[in-house]
Amino acid sequence: MRIGILGTGTVGTTLAGKLRDLGHDVEVGSRDGSKGDGSFADVAAHADIVFNCTAGVSSLAALELAGDDTLRGKVLVDVSNPLDFSHGFPPRLSVCNDDSLGEQIQRRFPETRVVKSLNTVGAPVMVDPSAVPDDHSIFVNGDDAAAKDEVVELLEAMGWRRERILDLGGIEASRGVEMYVTLWLALYSRHGSPLVSIKVVHGA
Repeated sequence: MRIGILGTGTVGTTLAGKLRDLGHDVEVGSRDGSKGDGSFADVAAHADIVFNCTAGVSSLAALELAGDDTLRGKVLVDVSNPLDFSHGFPPRLSVCNDDSLGEQIQRRFPETRVVKSLNTVGAPVMVDPSAVPDDHSIFVNGDDAAAKDEVVELLEAMGWRRERILDLGGIEASRGVEMYVTLWLALYSRHGSPLVSIKVVHGA
């Protein structure tokens, strides 16, 4: 499968390395093409599935550079979080409560099949769930069921057990998983490691 990664930071390069190891044709793009394999537009045009691994406050602008026509009809896995570090640490959320970055992306690109996933764990855990030595959960949500199925298959290939991949429903569920990241940051600070995650348990 041809996969495009938008963003050359830790998340983008970590995902690219894992997906290449799994045998996929992966290109990584940067804003002006000076890093990775080309520009956002070049990489998105190459891909069947696109991963948005850009900083959340810049994601809409980055996707604008990728282009409406280029993204039309494709699965877009939104891994970003709307974290605003302009006032220092801990960051604020640039959007929350009654909206989310995932929803904003879907509204701006209505013909793109947006799936929110992987934004609730650090990069090492995204590609190696066993880095957290216990059973734990990852989430998907989006309005296109077939797109979510494609993402679930990729998650399974990266080591996530299907029973721990929880479908939260439509794209509006991005609100909850994006707001959760403030708790993840507190857990990261408390443990001094990105190797933290959560497990969802429920009764009958």
